[in-house]
Amino acid sequence: MPGGNAENAGLVHAAVLKSRTNVPIYWVVVSIVHALTYYRRSQERERKAVELEARLADAKLHALRMQLHPHFLFNTLNAISTLVHRDPRAADEMIGNLSELLRATLDTSEPEIPLHQELSFLDRYLEIQQVRFGDRLRIEKVIDATALDAQVPTLILQPLVENAMRHGIEPQTTPGLVRIVARRVGDALHLTIHDNGTPAKPGPKSREGIGLPNTRARLQEMYGNLGCLTLTSASEGGFTVDLEIPYHEKKV
Repeated sequence: MPGGNAENAGLVHAAVLKSRTNVPIYWVVVSIVHALTYYRRSQERERKAVELEARLADAKLHALRMQLHPHFLFNTLNAISTLVHRDPRAADEMIGNLSELLRATLDTSEPEIPLHQELSFLDRYLEIQQVRFGDRLRIEKVIDATALDAQVPTLILQPLVENAMRHGIEPQTTPGLVRIVARRVGDALHLTIHDNGTPAKPGPKSREGIGLPNTRARLQEMYGNLGCLTLTSASEGGFTVDLEIPYHEKKV
C-alpha cells in the first residue's frame, strides 16, 4: 500500500504540473479567439457602415436628380403652352422632342455616363429650345474628341444650359449665343457653358436658381473637393459656368 500511495502522489504531482503548463496556453487560446471575434465584428460593423453611407449617398444623388426633372419639365411645358395657339406646328415638334428626351432620360439610371451620351441627351434638349427661340438662338459646340469617353454625371449639362437659356437668351430681343465647350486638361475634364446675355445684377449669385446649387451639390457628393463649379460674368455682357471633374473612363 505504501508503494501505491507514492505512485498516486506522483500522478497527482504530474497532473498539477501539467495543469500549470496548460493554463497559460488555455488563456492564450481564449485571448486569440476573443481577438478574432472582435476583429470580425469590427470588420462587419465597418462594412455595414460603408454600405449605409453608399446607400445614403445614392439616395441623396437620386433626390438631387429628381429635383431637376420637374424644374426642367415645368419650364418646357410652359414654353409649349405659349406656342400652342401662336405656332401649333412648333408646339407639336417640341412635344415630340420632349417625349424623346424623357424616354432617353428614364432609360438611364446610372449616376455617370460617357460624355458622348450626355451630349446626345443635351442635343434633344437643344432641339426643343431651338424650336422655341428660332433665329434668336445660336448654338456653338467645341468638343475635344479625346474627351468623348470621359465619365460625367448624368444630366449634368442640361441644367447649366437651361440656366443660360433662362437668364441669357430669354430676356434678350436680339439673337443670343450659347457656347458649349468640353476639353480635357491633364487629369481633369472641363465642361464650359457660356452665353452672351446681359450679366445679372448684382453678380453671378443672382443667376442661381435650382440648377446651379443642385449641380454644385451633385459634384460635392460624387467627387468631393476634386469637383468644382465656377461662375464668371463680364461687364460688357456674357456669363460663363465652368465645371471641373476628374477625368476617368468607364472601367471594363
